[in-house]
Formats: sequence, C-alpha cells, structure tokens
Amino acid sequence: MRIAAIIVAGGSGARAGGEIPKQYRSLLGLPVIGWSARAFAASGVTEIVVACAPEHRDFCRDATAEIANLRIVDGGATRTASVRAALAAVGDADAVLIHDAARPGLSPSLIHALVAELEAGAAAVAPALSVPDTLRRADASGRIVDDVARDGVMRMQTPQAFRADTLRAAYAALAADASMTDDIAVVRAHGVEAKLIEGDAKLMKITYPEDMAMLERMLGGDRITCVGHGVDAHRFGDGEFVTLCGVRIPHSKGLVGHSDADAGWHALVDAILGALGEGDIGAHFPPSDPQWKGADSERFLRHAAKLAERAGARIVHVDVTLLCERPKIGPHRDAMRARTAEVLGLPLNRVSVKATTTERMGFLGREEGLAAQATATVERPA
Repeated sequence: MRIAAIIVAGGSGARAGGEIPKQYRSLLGLPVIGWSARAFAASGVTEIVVACAPEHRDFCRDATAEIANLRIVDGGATRTASVRAALAAVGDADAVLIHDAARPGLSPSLIHALVAELEAGAAAVAPALSVPDTLRRADASGRIVDDVARDGVMRMQTPQAFRADTLRAAYAALAADASMTDDIAVVRAHGVEAKLIEGDAKLMKITYPEDMAMLERMLGGDRITCVGHGVDAHRFGDGEFVTLCGVRIPHSKGLVGHSDADAGWHALVDAILGALGEGDIGAHFPPSDPQWKGADSERFLRHAAKLAERAGARIVHVDVTLLCERPKIGPHRDAMRARTAEVLGLPLNRVSVKATTTERMGFLGREEGLAAQATATVERPA
C-alpha cells in the first residue's frame, strides 16, 4: 500500500505563547513538527506534504529540512482549507494519513496500526481515547445545567487515516467554504463509516504554554538539573557609560573589552555554557577574532540559549551578581532583569540581578574595574 501523509501546520498557535508558532518551537532539541515528520519517515511513508501559513514557510523549511520526500504547500484560512490544499498536492497514493503538527507524540507503531486497519478493509480510521472524568454542561456563567453521559464518548486524536479515493471523494463533495473540526467529520458527512482504535496519551495537542513542559516530561524520559557558574571582570577606561546586563548606564568611565564588555552577561553566558558542558565564552567567541570587536553581548547570550535549546535543555533560572563601587546598580536593576528575561524567554521571577561591593578592598574597591558572577540552573536530558 502506497501511503502519503499530510501534516497540517497552518495555525498561529497564539494560545501556546512564544515568539514563533508552537509547531516550530523546540521540544527536547527538535522542532515540534519535526517529531511527526520523523515518525512518518521512519514508518515507510513515501510522501509527506506539509500545509503551512505562507508567512511561516521559512520556519517550516528549516524545521523539516532533514526529511526526504517532504513538500511544503501554502495552507488556507481554516484547517479544512489547508487539508484541501495539501490533498491536491498528494501524488498517487492508496492511503492518506492526516496529522496535526501540534501533536508531536506520534509513534511509528500507531501509524502501522492505522494502516493495518485500512488494509483490513476500513475506509476511515482514527485514534481516540475514552473520557475518564465526569462530564457536565455549564452555561456562560459557569452554572451547571446538565449532566452528560460519558459512555461511548471519545477524545479524537490524529493522525486520521483514509483510503485515498474515499478521502478525495468526500472533499470533492464538501462545500468550498465548509470548515470541519477534523477529517473524520468530512468523510462522515459524505456517508462514510469510520472506525476508532485506541489512541495514545502522548498524542496530546499542544494548546497552552504549560503543555510544552508536560510533553517534555512524557517524551523526554529522565532529566537532570545542572548548575553552571560564570565569572567575568573588565577594567575601567575612557568613556561615558557602561553596559551591564544589556542596559546602558551613564558613568564617568567606560569598560575596556573586545566586545561591549558587558561583564554581567559574559558571566551569565559562561554559566549557561558550563551547565551544558560547552566550554567557555572565549571558545565560542574568540577575542582574537575581529568580527566580535565591539559586538553586542546579546548575540552571545542568545547563542548560549540556542545551544541549550538544541540540546533539549531548558534554562529555568539565572542569577547575576555585579561587584563594583560605582556605578550604582540599584536604579537599573529592574531594567537589567527585564532585558535578561526578554533575551532568554524567561518569566521575570526566574531572573535575579543583584549587586555588592568589596568594602573598598582590592582593584574593585579602588574602582579600577568591575566584576560579575553568575549561575544558571538548567534542566537537561539525563
């Protein structure tokens, strides 16, 4: 049986949070959509078509670049329109499996189980889970208005599998502006009998921010907590400001360094690299390399965060301590926390910036320079 797969990735994923749509965010070091694409490829699917929003085509291409026999088409304004566009691009296939990109917990074994049902004669089949909780219907104010029997009530999942000729006929008969919740609804509207098989809890759909962490625990196995430590120091020189934790602070002196000499973020980069076992900042951005002369340290911090993401790790907390007599850090501390949280994508309450002096002792006490220490707490696969 020649099998094609359609991955629907046209949504914006706004409820899941993040700077980019949820289907392209990293989950344990792999883009969310990449999990499903890999599962299809490993199952012998001969053709994969992804329907994505035109403005996200670059995200989609980067997230699926390693998958052979995969094509990207522009999706539509609704899920149904996106499937219709992808189905038009599918070649000669006996069966078509349609899957939501936001369900990364797909396994080859489930794909094989769906295909086996088609080979046994089913025209349409989908995975589903029973509902274990008591169900009640409520009105807009939250007042319970009715009990709902849960016998036979199922939670639908994807991928949903169809004989190709059945699916094409159902879509051909569907009104051009119709919008259905899933593809089982499309074929049932055409009079096709559909079957359900046992689904998988790992096929949960990413909808809200907390869902990513839940899927990490379900898919990632054991995880460990690592703490990295970083230290940096720069001497004062001519200038009218210093940059600390991404914030420019007026001062009678500047800081001397090959880049922008942001000691706070340099120490933090080393702390993150330390937690990952990735060496130090000098190994990644050698001071002998002229391209880093005067560079904004935000580039270094984003690089460290990207390394963590690629390793399937999650930065959960950072703490920076600045050591100097002057400038006074207190008036700028909140701005430093906010900038650091922004770059790392962390809630503000997981970013600490504080300061201390050496009671006029040593080179710091003589105001010859300033220093910084930082720790980063990182959860990573064991």
